Amino acid sequence: MSRFTLDSSRALELVAQVSPDGGGTRSALSRYATIVWSCLVEPGDSIAGALVTGWGSEQALRSITADTVDARAAEAVGVTTSEFRRGLARWLPRLDESRVAAAVAAARTSGARLLTPDDAEWPHRLDDLGLHAPLCLWVRGTVAAVAAREPFVALVGARAASSYGEHIAGEIAAELAVRGVSVVSGAAYGIDGAAHRAALGVGGTTIALLAGGVDRAYPAGHTRLLEQIAAQGAIVSEVPCGSSPTRWRFLQRNRLIAALADATVVVEAGWRSGSLNTAGHAAALGRPLGAVPGPVTSAASAGCHRLLREFDARCITSADDTAELLGLVTRVDPSAGDARRDGRTRTDDRTRVTDALSFRAWREVDDIARRCGMAPDDIVAHLGLLALEGSVCTEAGRWRRVAAAAAGPEAS
Repeated sequence: MSRFTLDSSRALELVAQVSPDGGGTRSALSRYATIVWSCLVEPGDSIAGALVTGWGSEQALRSITADTVDARAAEAVGVTTSEFRRGLARWLPRLDESRVAAAVAAARTSGARLLTPDDAEWPHRLDDLGLHAPLCLWVRGTVAAVAAREPFVALVGARAASSYGEHIAGEIAAELAVRGVSVVSGAAYGIDGAAHRAALGVGGTTIALLAGGVDRAYPAGHTRLLEQIAAQGAIVSEVPCGSSPTRWRFLQRNRLIAALADATVVVEAGWRSGSLNTAGHAAALGRPLGAVPGPVTSAASAGCHRLLREFDARCITSADDTAELLGLVTRVDPSAGDARRDGRTRTDDRTRVTDALSFRAWREVDDIARRCGMAPDDIVAHLGLLALEGSVCTEAGRWRRVAAAAAGPEAS
């Protein structure tokens, strides 16, 4: 067995690159040991979780790198001798200081920060995973967004989503984001991407949980979307930078989506969709679970119907249903949705914004705010929703109504 030494100066040097406020030498050693563990284990390793929980990351690392390994000592934290030895067989082949340094360098280059359970920003919702909880998180973007007090909702579903599914996902995400709910998803094609884009479109907060390192855009087609998420929310992973997404990591990533959210809604999913794995984790954690129904003839909704029938999921048809699932007081009159569908005149704040817009003249947000007597930040949120509906369009930061979508007299 090759020796691995916890060097204080080296620990301080590396930790400072991904955790500038990491504290003194002792704290740096602990955080460095956590970084090492993140490079050694696969997500959800309960044996490593038991050692780190029982001894702390530094002592746990020393226990597996000692010249003479005393497996029986692990029994004090609930790990049997055979489990400990199997753990060593998994971990030690990856024990390479250069690999750890490369992960830290990649994190520094991408602007990622290390987040551990000792940090004030740690999302304690994840603690409900017990020994399967992540040992640390790597975050790009606004770290505080991960542990915000506002409610979190997970919107997940099929990659090969239908236009119906993407429309519903976008509508729910946008309306909840306007109400201050953070939208959590996995940044995949289909439902995930629609939910992230809608939240971004109204100026809301959205968080993407990745199966690979936060420095690697996956899927590659969502590179720009992930950059926008990092700028307006956060990209999060439990595996170190440079790690590739694998099938196992995708499945384990789903447990983080379910644990981070206060409720999970499956918008569209086939009979064997990976989204059902996320739903299963939510159910196991006792978190509220919802599913959006679809046409009974659609294979893309078969998984949602299965959740409604077999998992006692709540039927979700709108953002209001989702807000109720989250335990929030519904802020929108239920009749408003019917009025919109029936084409009747709306009398909410969005109508005020619409009335302040022109079909021909482009208007800036400040001008719109003056015309309708609302705060500019509120204007931006409503404009985002109107843009999703196709009622308005934007150019160079200015806005105007779309004639084909309008009803009623033009604002002067």
